[in-house]
Amino acid sequence: MVQDREWPPLSPVETGIRGRCPRCGEGHLFEGFLKLRKGCEVCGLDYSFADPADGPAFFVICFACVPSVVLALWIEVRFEAPYWVHLFTTLPFMLLTCIPPLRPLKGWLVASQYFYKAEEGRMVTPLIPPASAVVTGSTATLPADDRL
Repeated sequence: MVQDREWPPLSPVETGIRGRCPRCGEGHLFEGFLKLRKGCEVCGLDYSFADPADGPAFFVICFACVPSVVLALWIEVRFEAPYWVHLFTTLPFMLLTCIPPLRPLKGWLVASQYFYKAEEGRMVTPLIPPASAVVTGSTATLPADDRL
C-alpha cells in the first residue's frame, strides 16, 4: 500500500519552490495559483496539516515591496515624474516583484511545516516544580505553611 511505504526526507526548499508534495516530491501541492489541494494524488498525503497563513505575504512585503517603494521614490525625486509615469513604471515593477514569489514561498512554508513536523502550539505544564516546593530526597513536597 502507498501509505505504508517509507519516504526519504526531501528538502523543503526544493519541493516547496517546485510546488510538489513534501513527502514524495512527485504530486502537486497546488490546485490553482495559491489554493492548496486536499491531498497528494501520488502518495495520498493529506495537506490539512498545512497552514502557512500570512507567511508568504509577510515575506513578500518585507523583501519585494521595499525595492518597489525605493524605485518609486527614486523616480519621484530624480525626475519629478507625473503620476502616469509611476503607473507605467512602478506599478508593473511592483506587480512583477510581489505576485510571482507568493506561490514558491507558500510551497516552501507548507513543505517546511511537513519536514519539521510543525503543529499548533499547546500549553504544557512545566516539568520544574514551583519555587515554593521543598525538595526532600527524590520527591518534592510543599511546606506546611503554604499560603499562595
